[in-house]
Amino acid sequence: MTDGGDGPDPVTPLDGGLPITARQEQFSLAFVRMIAAAAGCSIKWHETDYDGVDITIASSTEYVKYYCPEFELQLKCTTQQVRLRDAHFSWRMERDPFLKLTHGKRYNEAFLGVLVIPRDEQPLVSLSEQRLLTASRMYWQHARLLGDISDGATSKTVHLPRTNLFDVESLQSIMQRVGEGGEW
Repeated sequence: MTDGGDGPDPVTPLDGGLPITARQEQFSLAFVRMIAAAAGCSIKWHETDYDGVDITIASSTEYVKYYCPEFELQLKCTTQQVRLRDAHFSWRMERDPFLKLTHGKRYNEAFLGVLVIPRDEQPLVSLSEQRLLTASRMYWQHARLLGDISDGATSKTVHLPRTNLFDVESLQSIMQRVGEGGEW
């Protein structure tokens, strides 16, 4: 098809068509996978997140108390930069997922991680021969430190400290604490 000129219309590259929520889910999983690989950890996948978590991160190291410790992680992803405060990132959780994540009888340690990504007009990644860059960052908090939810409340806003940046060092520190049987 032509525009009445001498040549064909320029071809507009199309993306893969994945809806934004699915893209965010995939990008948050990829982000955690890169950090885990760099930290020497592996990922165990859950078929569903019915129990309030998406993945389990595992170590193959022997620590003081445990060999091959692991912990569970509930992942969220957002472009809502306005939730950033001076000391924390605010995230609203619905009642049922909150109660599952923070359940006192949970066997494995559980954490919430929220990946903050650039808005739609900014690229998620920039790639060159020298590096892979992203303006994304993930904040985390141990589920036991998220507090309680009021009776009758349908949701709760939780605070993830900005000092809890999910990176290689923090993942290794979390794993060591879990492996040594540390309290949160």
